[in-house]
Amino acid sequence: MTNVKIRHTCKDDIAELIALQKRAYPSGMPPWSRTDMRRQLETFPQGQIVAELDGRIVGCASSLVVLWDDWCDIHTWKDITAGGSFDNHNPQGKTLYGAEVFVDPEIRGQGIGHELYEGRRALCRAMNLKRIIAAGRLPGYHRHAAELSAEDYAKRVVWGDLRDAVLGFQMREGFHYCGVISDYLPEDAESCGYASLIVWLNPDYDPSRPTHIPEELPL
Repeated sequence: MTNVKIRHTCKDDIAELIALQKRAYPSGMPPWSRTDMRRQLETFPQGQIVAELDGRIVGCASSLVVLWDDWCDIHTWKDITAGGSFDNHNPQGKTLYGAEVFVDPEIRGQGIGHELYEGRRALCRAMNLKRIIAAGRLPGYHRHAAELSAEDYAKRVVWGDLRDAVLGFQMREGFHYCGVISDYLPEDAESCGYASLIVWLNPDYDPSRPTHIPEELPL
């Protein structure tokens, strides 16, 4: 979708983003609070981006930088994001952590998610970070939970035997599946609380150069 604009989130977007979250989130998953969204913008404004179409916001991606050795593969969304405040953001880290992506449910499948992921990758390259790591929902898992473990379900998605809207999309975006995290988001009933751990390695990462924080989104 060529007429989508990716830009940094600003404080004037908060009310519209909360309303969009309410439409995009599954039942039982509350939207972020105004306080947390303001805190995210104050802590790491470069990591918060939105997709805009015809003057309205149709998607959002939120990120922070972490020292991955502090977290590795065992963590919850609440812990790694400091409850959504992003107080764990650490500019000394080499990992851009994808805390959230959501798209207007009325126009999913039209490339909005891809443009948001492109924005994240552009930021990762511009900052000279080593990788993007995220933990994605497994919204199809509840239909198979009686007969498959979450890890077996994710493996079958990776192998092409099953389809999962989120993990399938992430693999098409060039992310690699690393495993499953339990109790990542307990209120996510569709995923039964599980999430898939995924990684994208920055091919332009240069360990001889320091991390750089750009003022503008490098698109």
